[in-house]
Amino acid sequence: MNFLPRASRFFNLSGPLSVAIPALVMQVATQTPVFAADAAVYPLKTCVVTDEKLGSMGKAYVHSHEGQEVQFCCKSCIPKFNKDPQKYLKKIADAAKAQAK
Repeated sequence: MNFLPRASRFFNLSGPLSVAIPALVMQVATQTPVFAADAAVYPLKTCVVTDEKLGSMGKAYVHSHEGQEVQFCCKSCIPKFNKDPQKYLKKIADAAKAQAK
């Protein structure tokens, strides 16, 4: 996967970027993405942060946190979730337990 010879035709890859670009590509390429199929299923039909019905404010935002799929009604709920994820993960876990009964 050596794209640098081809990329050098379009970009000047001399100087500090000639080292930074391959390092960045290698870092991204070695990270393992989490796919929705790998994450625990989201049990709620509402946003975990605001309790708004998913889809009521447009397409729901889907996020994966520590192997748990999390869905939000809007993009602005993501920072709120990130402030106290354990609070919201507990809410998701409780909903999953209630559905399992």
